[in-house]
Amino acid sequence: MQPRGYQTSIIIVNWNGRSWLETCLPALQDQTCQDFEIVVVDNGSADDSAVWLARHWPQVRLLTQSRNTGFAPANNVGIQATTTPYVVTLNNDTIVSPTWLAEMVTAMSEPDVGMVAACIVQWSQPHLLDSAGIEVDRAGIAWQRGWNQTVATATTPADVFGPSAAAALYRRAMLDDIGLFDDDYFAYYEDVDLAWRAQQAGWRCRYAPAAQVQHWHSATAAAMPARKLYLISRNKIWTLLKNYAVASLWTALPAILAYDVLATVYQTGRTRQTAALRGRVDALRYRHLALAKRPSSVPPVPLSPITPPWRLAARTRHI
Repeated sequence: MQPRGYQTSIIIVNWNGRSWLETCLPALQDQTCQDFEIVVVDNGSADDSAVWLARHWPQVRLLTQSRNTGFAPANNVGIQATTTPYVVTLNNDTIVSPTWLAEMVTAMSEPDVGMVAACIVQWSQPHLLDSAGIEVDRAGIAWQRGWNQTVATATTPADVFGPSAAAALYRRAMLDDIGLFDDDYFAYYEDVDLAWRAQQAGWRCRYAPAAQVQHWHSATAAAMPARKLYLISRNKIWTLLKNYAVASLWTALPAILAYDVLATVYQTGRTRQTAALRGRVDALRYRHLALAKRPSSVPPVPLSPITPPWRLAARTRHI
């Protein structure tokens, strides 16, 4: 039976990540705010994650999938299995600080705030940022705000475009309003797409600098870098097709095309693989999947200025 009365559901998607859960779960147990439940959605792990959880963490709700359905669909399973006012998505390759959840919930105090971004720091260099929220520029490039800068550069609460789903707080009322993650994305850019839809609907995202999280970036995806590059390349274009206001899109289209061609050439040359090209080709080949979800009226949302080419390397650390 589902527990009742909690304020927050913390959803952790797990795929062969038992070793990460061993450090992630104890940090949650030590939170100053204990008004939450933990839901682990196991995505068909081949290790002993499910058995280990049942044996050592019986208080954790375990939802098992028969196969790896992807980060976005698995989080949706967790969201739909809960009823709390707030929902957290948290990667298993994280360690949260003791006041992390309390700070996140406090940042949600204003009624039009639907998302909260944590201060995510790098696992091995915790004085450096991994993400202080997500930003998107007019060329459609999404990046982790503050990536590789010192934590001292992002100590002020602020409105940002959206949170990294590696450690994000969402208001359920907002999700009821705009919908959940896009299942078709599988993984990557799903948080950008969701934040874009939220911005269109008038919801804000706050950055909570005191809500600190250590993160080992792409621990799961490290075993399949070509797959990650394919998904990012495909999902970026789908996000633009779904969410970019027509008038603004026509203005930005030359920059979008130029940057995308440059990115494809660079990524193909660097990796000696065709994943970046295949992702973009498939995005256009299956564009109907994205366009079918585009609302009849798409209002423009504020986007950051286009990033100069010489600064791209510092801004393309993707979700």
